[in-house]
Amino acid sequence: MLRLFGLLILAGTLLLGGLWVDMQSFLHRPMDLQGVTLTYTVVPGTTLQTISQDFHKADILSNPEYLIWEAYRRSAANRIQAGEYEIKPGTTPLTFLEMLLEGGVARHSLTIVEGWTFDDMMEALRAHPKLNHTLKEHDRAAIMARLGHPELDPEGIFFPDTYYFSGGTPDIEILNRAFTKMQNKLGNAWQARDPDLPYHSSYEALIMASIIEKETAQPQERAQVAGVFVRRLKLGMLLQTDPTVIYAMGKQYNGNIRRSDLQIDNPYNTYRYQGLTPTPIAMPSETAILAALHPAGGEALYFVAKGDGSHHFSTSYEEHHSAVNQYQRKAANK
Repeated sequence: MLRLFGLLILAGTLLLGGLWVDMQSFLHRPMDLQGVTLTYTVVPGTTLQTISQDFHKADILSNPEYLIWEAYRRSAANRIQAGEYEIKPGTTPLTFLEMLLEGGVARHSLTIVEGWTFDDMMEALRAHPKLNHTLKEHDRAAIMARLGHPELDPEGIFFPDTYYFSGGTPDIEILNRAFTKMQNKLGNAWQARDPDLPYHSSYEALIMASIIEKETAQPQERAQVAGVFVRRLKLGMLLQTDPTVIYAMGKQYNGNIRRSDLQIDNPYNTYRYQGLTPTPIAMPSETAILAALHPAGGEALYFVAKGDGSHHFSTSYEEHHSAVNQYQRKAANK
């Protein structure tokens, strides 16, 4: 009897030992992904049993119970993280389990480009296939209400940058991150601004930065452009900047500004209305914000595009008129 009991214990030990070896071999053997990267979404509340069975039905996991046993052995079966997972060839069941426990989800990105308008940004946001779209039917006012700032106009108040997120992230979260980042960047820059600037608030500085952003793509020129506009504001001169006219024209702008366009009656037309525009006209970069708050010194009151991306700066209208004729003639000849 004792001998039979001993044989049963030995058999059980060998069986368990064999199962342990088999399980370890399974956990460390790459899953059968057929050389293809698999994207798998775990929604909140999904159990490891469901995930294991999904992979078993797809012939990716031969022994789904082993994955579950390993999770229970780690007391981790209830710690599965929701999100979108990117499972590449060579991934083992053990590595996959660790991804699920650590939240190693696939990361996607959306780039908000410097100089974009709010409409440009929303078009890119609504077209991104990996976001959870909650704002498709919302207009500008409704979007700002969702962000908790119904009193604000959305133009220019989101920071242009690349934002990373996991699949299924709500679009409102990206906007909230971009809004918060702009508030932080602008607030810090405003605290360190130069003295004697003609702005009554950081928002006015943001408006100026947006105009600078659209006037030149040359980072080294932005402080010079800012200097011209700051001096004009102090002297009570019209800013007379073409990007504000383009913004005022909206969809009517076809790539050219005619002389008659400079006379349109619109508060964004700085050829007719004195001072800054009512809101920003685009999302400015940090470089443009810093230029608005640290304008270059000098006496220049005018500038004209030279046709190569840079500008000619002039201190008198006569010099400016001559430069306009020179560079416009060169452009016409081209």
